[in-house]
Amino acid sequence: MADAAPNRLDRRKARTRAALVHAAQSFIADGKTNVAILELTQAADVGMGSFYNHFSGKDELFQAAVEDALDRHGAVLDELTRGMDDPAEVFAFSFRLTGRLHRRHPQLSKVLLNTGLAIAASEHGIAPRVRRDIQAGVQAGRFTVGDPELALVMAAGAALCLGQLLHTQPDRDDAQATDQITEDLLRTFGIPADEAHEICQRPLPDLEVMSDDTSTTRTRR
Repeated sequence: MADAAPNRLDRRKARTRAALVHAAQSFIADGKTNVAILELTQAADVGMGSFYNHFSGKDELFQAAVEDALDRHGAVLDELTRGMDDPAEVFAFSFRLTGRLHRRHPQLSKVLLNTGLAIAASEHGIAPRVRRDIQAGVQAGRFTVGDPELALVMAAGAALCLGQLLHTQPDRDDAQATDQITEDLLRTFGIPADEAHEICQRPLPDLEVMSDDTSTTRTRR
C-alpha cells in the first residue's frame, strides 16, 4: 500500500501534463498561440495551479507540445524502419509516410507546419532522423551530396512546402505528390532515376500506424 499512492499520484500528474500538452497542440494546429494560460487550462480541463506544477509558463508548454508531436512521429518512423539496411530506402520510406500524414493526421500536420522552419534545427522528431539517414547514405556510398546539412535543408523545405500544398489543394493526390517529391529528392542525392522510382513504388504500411498504436501494421500502397 505504501507504493500505491505515489504511483497513483504519478499517473494523475502524467494525465494532467498530457492534457495540457494536447490542449496546446490543438491551439498550435489552429495557429492560436497568443492565448492566455487560463484558456489553455480550460481546454485541458485542469486547474490553474496544476499548470504551474508542470510548466513555468506558456512558452515552455508550447515547446513541450511541439517536441511531443515531433518525438511521437519520429518514434513511429523508427519503429517502421527498424531492420532496413539501405539508408536510401529508410529515407524514402520515412519521407513518404511523413508526406501522407498531412491528410490523415491533420492536427499533427498543422502543428508541424505552424512550427515552421524551426523544425529543421530541432533536436526532436524528423530533423535528426533525416540528418542521420542522409549521413548514413553518404557513408554507405548511396548518396553523393557535398554537404549533408544542405541536403537536410532541401528535404525539410520540401516536406514543409508539400504539407502546405496538400492543405491548400485538397483535390491533389497526396500519395502521388509525396512519392514524386521523394523520388526527385533521391535523384538529387545521387540515386539513379530508375532505382529512385522503384524505391518509391514499394509498399508502405497501413497509415493507421501513424497514430500511437504501431502494433497493427498492415501493408498497402
